Amino acid sequence: MATKTDNYAIIALGGKQYRVREGERLLVDRLPTDAGKTFSPSILMLGGDGTADFEAKGVTVTARVVDHVLGKKIRIGKYKPKKGYKRHNGYRSRLSQIEIESIGGTRSSSPAAKPAAEKPAAAPKAADAPKGLPKDYEGMTVAAIAEAAPEWRRPQLEAALEYEQAHAKRKGALAALESALAAKEE
Repeated sequence: MATKTDNYAIIALGGKQYRVREGERLLVDRLPTDAGKTFSPSILMLGGDGTADFEAKGVTVTARVVDHVLGKKIRIGKYKPKKGYKRHNGYRSRLSQIEIESIGGTRSSSPAAKPAAEKPAAAPKAADAPKGLPKDYEGMTVAAIAEAAPEWRRPQLEAALEYEQAHAKRKGALAALESALAAKEE
């Protein structure tokens, strides 16, 4: 018979993978979360009852940061024979102790799912762009604008300049667009 303790998850934290169960405590690399706060690490796999689910959609693992601690001291010594050279150094890893509170539940109840629902509302920015703007202009860097601006036609340059003055106000892009416009006038 399967019990709740048979369920496990493989999570990713700080570029490392951990196999966890409910109620288990782990020492992991220092996390930016404050002590006593909960967070949801990314899930790579859910397992239990002899089955494995690699696409754990709608399921979350909740973990709580118990404390931030220092790891065991590691001593490093350098030595060169017959030279009198000896150096000792050491360090202690900064670690976080976490406790897995629950495995399961829906991702819609987690706070991480709420900002994803708000992202589509930010899309109307593209409608604010002036007509005749070069393709993918909003995503271009200043260097890309400076390189491509001499090849654009005058209406595209004017639309890009209008967009920069209204939104981004990037000095390098403004200078590149103004110099390209001046070159078109000559």
